[in-house]
Amino acid sequence: MLEEHQMNMLKQIAAGLASQFGPNCEVVLHDLEDSSGECAIAHIENGHVSGRKVGDGPSKVVAEQLFRGGEAPQDHLAYLTRTPDGKILKSSTLYIRDSGGKAGAILSINYDISALLMIENALSGLVSTDASNAPAERISVLNVNDLLDDLIEQSVALAGKPVALMTKDDKVRAIQFLNRHGAFLITKSGDKVARYFGISKYTLYSYIDTKLQEE
Repeated sequence: MLEEHQMNMLKQIAAGLASQFGPNCEVVLHDLEDSSGECAIAHIENGHVSGRKVGDGPSKVVAEQLFRGGEAPQDHLAYLTRTPDGKILKSSTLYIRDSGGKAGAILSINYDISALLMIENALSGLVSTDASNAPAERISVLNVNDLLDDLIEQSVALAGKPVALMTKDDKVRAIQFLNRHGAFLITKSGDKVARYFGISKYTLYSYIDTKLQEE
């Protein structure tokens, strides 16, 4: 677990990076040891870049690694993300570890390169040749709610039928799939899943513990 002076140092670094690279550079600090267990944003500089604020949940990229992966999360450097309003960001995610090697915080840097890409496209017409262009890098959406939507779609596909035609056992399998893949670690996911499957939250949690016979 990171100590208070270490968290304060990370906040100082975040402020320094944001000041150095200007208003297009968002720096986000997640405290993985917070009492809520939701990996919420503990500190953010230039939050207007992604529209997020202190208390919001992690990005999709971070959530996928924390909630799905069984292995220790690894740093992810210089990848592309897209905000809900269409900005293209060059992002890096660094896991800050304590003396025992356990990740206690996340420092994320998201630089809005939308304007730079426009300049690059304008210049490419002047300097391009007939050589084929390299394939574009995959862009992940910077929205943890999209991760939950993806998981719900996968759970429905597992049943092979729409929710309206699902039996109780179908819904139990879908709910347990979501639970295994960390869906309920996402803030307020229980309410959304319960509404989607047309069940109460009490029923939702009972389905998680229901034992199904092997087919």
